[in-house]
Amino acid sequence: MYIAKGIEMLEISVPVMGGTDTFYPALIWDEEEAVLVDTGVPGAAQKFKEAAAAASVPWNLVRTILITHQDIDHIGSLPALLEQSESEITVLAHEIERPYIEGDKMLLKHTPEALAAAEAMLPQNISEEWKRAFLHVLAHPPKGRVDQTLLGGELLPIAGGITVIHTPGHSPGHLSLYHQASRTLIAADALTVRGGELCGPDAAATPDMAGALRSLHKFADFEIDQVICYHGGLFRGGVNRRIAELAQGGN
Repeated sequence: MYIAKGIEMLEISVPVMGGTDTFYPALIWDEEEAVLVDTGVPGAAQKFKEAAAAASVPWNLVRTILITHQDIDHIGSLPALLEQSESEITVLAHEIERPYIEGDKMLLKHTPEALAAAEAMLPQNISEEWKRAFLHVLAHPPKGRVDQTLLGGELLPIAGGITVIHTPGHSPGHLSLYHQASRTLIAADALTVRGGELCGPDAAATPDMAGALRSLHKFADFEIDQVICYHGGLFRGGVNRRIAELAQGGN
């Protein structure tokens, strides 16, 4: 979906847990290069290439992939996209997230208890083969690489400028981005859209909810016309006011 000059919200639909889920990564570009923000679940690499083509952005223009945080639905297709790329790609992430993305540490949310809960939630009608493959991926997440680490506060000189915002809570090194030219916030999982309304992060998937709400105060420094949420998509209209309500603990 075209948002403004130099920024597109991708729609990546994949089968998940016996149903279909849709993620909303972002693609930011100018005439020289493009930045892909997050890479979806494992097995979605081709869908990203198709989505970029639909946005009229040549895939070889993607020179940077920015991973907002370590969750498997954000890092899942990173190894495949790097392996299949014909151009050199630089991967960026917060320094806290690096060992998890690179596989030196197990993803924080992939505890034995969480894996057991995921197995218990699987539909009864799925095949044993699919079940084993799914659980294997959870227990052995894909390993990517991080070429440069971020701390928050950096300005990436692409497509009119992208400000990096450290927004811990959903994960310790969670990053959000602000595209200056279009006044678009790329919230990743710091915010969600549910039922057409802008909401806070998913409490069930946010280990430090108090920290996540504190992070929302950082968005007050930016004039935001629209926000792209990885889960839920686009929200426009009164964004700053709504985020201020959420930061105060509003629903």
